[in-house]
Amino acid sequence: MLRLVAAQAETLWDEALPIEVRELPVDLAALDEVLSDPGLMAPFAAHWQREARVSGVSAADHGRPTIAIETYVRLMVLKARYGWGYRTLVAEVSDSIHLRRFSRVALSDLVPDESTVRKLTRRVGAETVNEIVRALIESAVREKRFRARAIRVDSTVIEADIKYPTDAGLAAQGVTSLAREARKLAKAIGQAGVGVRDRSRSMGRRLRAISRTIRRRSGQAKAEVLDLTAQTGQLLTRSVKETRRLAATARRSARGRGAQAKLRAAAKLDELADRCEQVAEQIVKRVRGEKISDRLISLSDPDARPIRKGKLGKPTEFGYVAQIAEVTPNTKRGARGLIVPAASRPGNPGENTLLPQTISELKQLGLSPHEVALDGGFTLTATTAALEDLAPERVFIAGRQQPGSRRTQRRLQRYRTGAEGRISHLKRGYGMRRSRLKGDEGQKIWTGWGILAYNLDTLTIRTG
Repeated sequence: MLRLVAAQAETLWDEALPIEVRELPVDLAALDEVLSDPGLMAPFAAHWQREARVSGVSAADHGRPTIAIETYVRLMVLKARYGWGYRTLVAEVSDSIHLRRFSRVALSDLVPDESTVRKLTRRVGAETVNEIVRALIESAVREKRFRARAIRVDSTVIEADIKYPTDAGLAAQGVTSLAREARKLAKAIGQAGVGVRDRSRSMGRRLRAISRTIRRRSGQAKAEVLDLTAQTGQLLTRSVKETRRLAATARRSARGRGAQAKLRAAAKLDELADRCEQVAEQIVKRVRGEKISDRLISLSDPDARPIRKGKLGKPTEFGYVAQIAEVTPNTKRGARGLIVPAASRPGNPGENTLLPQTISELKQLGLSPHEVALDGGFTLTATTAALEDLAPERVFIAGRQQPGSRRTQRRLQRYRTGAEGRISHLKRGYGMRRSRLKGDEGQKIWTGWGILAYNLDTLTIRTG
């Protein structure tokens, strides 16, 4: 059952507290005022209605009540604002009277468990968070008279929560994962003796041999490393074949009670085997010297991709590309505005590939900035076509198109450079350096909460 509003947070215990403790700090008080808008809760009601249409059962009126959604939103804003994990978030709110009052949790009540917050985050999804961001921007334009005079757009990499990938390392992870999941499925179908051989020890010997060989840094060592890597792929291929046989056995034995659970487990094991098979194919191509397209870099996060940005200290990053667009009321030094929901797509899309999605967000919000500042990664023809409906007065593309007088060009150049500083600010202050949620959808959820927290702080600074 959907519960939007929290119960009364004040109790008799609050009357015994000093007035300094009962009053929220200035920053939290300003956030509390903005988040008190009931319109920000509408996207959650719409999400529950969509779930009801899909499932045929209305979860808004039946079942156990959810935690108060306004409490959940405030907890997630605190999490993104301070960079806490779920457990740290619950512990900090439990120990702080100010954070309890801000989150609408009474002194006599328990703070929601971290697993409840974590699971609700996945259930809510990215689109609901983006709807809150849009509602916040529309409210700012309507009530706070925010004018979007200019916009600066730049793309960045949101890193995936994975360690540095290597082909041999992925093969070792695949062998261990297949053996572990196969043991669970074999036990479930009552054939504990039939499973997938755990080749982790054999794989470990080859990984250690690779580490010893690669230190020699010679041409012969490179050939030996390729040979050892090929052996890891062969071990993984054997585990994949055994996994396919076990999954087929599980599907044949799926009869009567528990049949659906066995089929789901077999499908999950087949999905893992598909990823491992792709890793084995990548190893074969690498040994042959063939080009590898759409490389898999993680078994747990299959949507992540290697992205080359040309940075000196980190030439290749692993994760997702997100296009950040900030609309501001001016182009002065230190201009701070509101960020629209980020445009993103799996893989390594170019700047102009994501630009139409950004323009669509601006049109949906009714924003028509007069000046647009872009970096040199945008091509002139594709950018002009994407901005045709927006019809800005000036479009500045670094190194390609610089309209107006020299003074205007310098102003827009400084303004565009500020996009890089804003992205750095988002990564350092709002957790957007690395997504702790797996998958493309998880990255969008993580990025959405970071943008929401930033926009809230922007509005409280402007009105404070």
